[in-house]
Amino acid sequence: MLQFEEQKQRIEEYEDDLEELKEALGLDDLIKEVELLEEKTSDEGFWNNVAESQKVMQRIRHLKDKIEKFEKLKSTYDDIIALIEMADEDGDLSLLDEITENIDQFISELENLRLSTLLKGEYDSKNAIITFHAGAGGTEAQDWASMLLRMYTRWSERHGFKVKTLDFLDGEEAGIKSATILVEGLNAYGYLKSETGVHRLVRISPFDASGRRHTSFASVEVMPEIDDDIEIVIRDEDIKVDTFRSGGAGGQHVNKTESAVRITHLPTGIVVSCQNERSQHQNRENALKMLKAKLAEIKEREHLEKIEDIKGEQKEIGWGSQIRSYVFMPYTLVKDHRTGYETGNIGAVMDGDLDGFINEYLKAASLGKIR
Repeated sequence: MLQFEEQKQRIEEYEDDLEELKEALGLDDLIKEVELLEEKTSDEGFWNNVAESQKVMQRIRHLKDKIEKFEKLKSTYDDIIALIEMADEDGDLSLLDEITENIDQFISELENLRLSTLLKGEYDSKNAIITFHAGAGGTEAQDWASMLLRMYTRWSERHGFKVKTLDFLDGEEAGIKSATILVEGLNAYGYLKSETGVHRLVRISPFDASGRRHTSFASVEVMPEIDDDIEIVIRDEDIKVDTFRSGGAGGQHVNKTESAVRITHLPTGIVVSCQNERSQHQNRENALKMLKAKLAEIKEREHLEKIEDIKGEQKEIGWGSQIRSYVFMPYTLVKDHRTGYETGNIGAVMDGDLDGFINEYLKAASLGKIR
């Protein structure tokens, strides 16, 4: 039947794309590496070095994940072809909608896996540390910063990533002055590095009794979480450590002891803080981890060809250098000023639907259109 023939032609157009993806992934090499690493786990004394054995096991899981995703995609392709042929033979038009939906899903998964092959930066596979800062504008800007925090949290949850709050400073009336979260998951930094920069909001402010339109700004900074085996020397004499009591709206984060930690790196002026753990020791450890990530970024920035590996696009965090605008009024539009990608479904974006923006950035960056 013509309808099924059209769907078969549509899916078969992606057969070459599958083969190209297999080559881009280096699938045969990945399978060989897994075999070698699994043989290594059987070596005598392998488990004696816990840190090293954990790295090997993590590498095996990482490689197997890539292999399984491709094999699942190939299996899906074969299943769709078989379903089309069966439905055509039986003349069963009731399966047409299911076939169309399956092809749409296949194309989406193929594109996502193809994009993952672009994540080749030194730190792309790492967890991501995201810091939010409200810009000038008081309550309205602080509310905007909290909206961005929620947006990235929802995006992370959609992708199966774990989100942990490292630091949180409430706004005076609403929202947040600043916050830092850790997004844990494979390639979290590789995807989120595109989000570094200033984000601009235009809307009728709910905090303005006159109902006037306001423009607000908030900055987002994304850094890779640096592993302990990457040597970043932090001398005791180079840091100033202050402790203070945690605090939050409604007493949610109030702590009677000075468990919160603020660390100032004297040579660079970098300030990091953490107050969400119960103990001062845990907060200090997390704050040092954040400082290590920022120092790694500065260290790598000396080698300009590696800037993109560390922090995505480099811009001054000034209120005139926004990377994206979110307009609620007089029309609805979210537009990325680097790639030109835009959508009118602002509700979906604020609920974490950022893949279109991230994917367009990765494509443009791979073609050298964004530096």
